Amino acid sequence: MGLSIGLVGLPNVGKSTTFNALTKAQNAEAANYPFCTIEPNKAVVPVPDKRLSELAKIVNPERLQYSTLDFVDIAGLVKGASKGEGLGNKFLSNIRETEVILQIVRCFDDENIVHNEGSIDPLRDVEIIEGELVLADIEVLQNRIDRLKKQAKSDKGAAGVLAVAEELLEFLADGNLARNFSDTQSDAYRQLNNEVRFLTNKEIMYGANVDEDGLLEDNDYVLALKEHAAKNNCEIIKLCAKVEEELIGLDEEEASEFLSELGVSESGLDQIIHKGFDKLGLMSYFTAGVKEVRAWTIRKNTTAPKAAAVIHNDFEKGFIRAEVIAYKDFVELGGEAKAKEAGKMRLEGKEYIVQDGDVMHFRFNV
Repeated sequence: MGLSIGLVGLPNVGKSTTFNALTKAQNAEAANYPFCTIEPNKAVVPVPDKRLSELAKIVNPERLQYSTLDFVDIAGLVKGASKGEGLGNKFLSNIRETEVILQIVRCFDDENIVHNEGSIDPLRDVEIIEGELVLADIEVLQNRIDRLKKQAKSDKGAAGVLAVAEELLEFLADGNLARNFSDTQSDAYRQLNNEVRFLTNKEIMYGANVDEDGLLEDNDYVLALKEHAAKNNCEIIKLCAKVEEELIGLDEEEASEFLSELGVSESGLDQIIHKGFDKLGLMSYFTAGVKEVRAWTIRKNTTAPKAAAVIHNDFEKGFIRAEVIAYKDFVELGGEAKAKEAGKMRLEGKEYIVQDGDVMHFRFNV
C-alpha cells in the first residue's frame, strides 16, 4: 500500500528493543506469515487477525496469508535535529516519508539503564521530539510564505493561502502541532499540507514503555503521558519492551498464557499493529479457498472493483460483480455453501463499498 509507521524516540527509551521485537514477528515461521525484513531499518510485519484462523477451521486451506504493515526504525533524535544536529536531516526526511509516527516514550525507572537526558520525564522527552518537528515545520512554512508573498501580488488565490499560512506560522511558533490547527479542513490548509507535508500534521501514537508492574497499573509517568495524548487527540498504548522480547518464539497458546499471568489480554505490539492499521485508514477483506485463506489490505471506503484490483488489475478492468458473504454469516453458518443456502450471499456491483471482514469472490471478464 506504500504506507508505513515510523518509530521515533530518544536514546535508551526502548525504541530499538520494540523494533527488534517487531522484526522477529511472533510466530512468523510457525504460522507461515508473509514476513520479511527488507533492510535493517524496515520491517514488514503481519497484522494479527483471529478471523483468519476461524475461516481456516471451516475451509482447511493449505496456507494462511495475513495483511501486513510496514514499520520503519528511524534514526535516533537529538536536540537540534531541525538544524541538522546528529542525524537530523536524515531523521526528518525519514519521518516525512511515513504516514504515522509512533513515539516510544520511556515510562519506568531503572538505575541500570541511563537515560540520555539524565532523568525519567516522558513529557520532556515528547517535548524534545515534537519541538524539533515543529521547528522543522516552521522552517519549510516560512519558505513557502516567502514565495506566496510574491505570488499574492498577482494571484488572489495565493493571497488566501498566504493568510492561512501566516496564521498557521503563528500557531506553530507557540509550540503547537499543525494537526491541532483550527483550519485543517480548509482548501488552503490542505493545499499547504500537500505541498509541504507538515511533520506535525501526521497521526501520532505514543508507545508508553513500562516495566512489568506498569502493565497492571498506570504509574505517574503513564498518567502524565495519557493527559498529553488526550489534549492532542492521540492514541497511547502501554507496552513492556522486555516482555515483548520474551514473547518472541512462543506459540499462540503459550503467549496467551504468559500475558494472562501478567494480567493483560493482548501484547503491546499487537495493539500497536492493530491501531496503526486503523490510523492508516486500512482494513481487510478475505478470500477463502482450499489453497489459501487470505486477508487483502484495502483503504476504508473502497469500492468492489478497486478492492478486486488488489488481487490483480485485470479483476478491476473486467469487473462484473462481487459475491459477498459477511464474515459473521460465513462462520456462523459453516462456510460458503451453507451461507448460500441461507440466502446470506449477496451479489454486489461496481458501487458497492467493501466492508471490513467481507468474504468475497469476484466475477470478471477480460
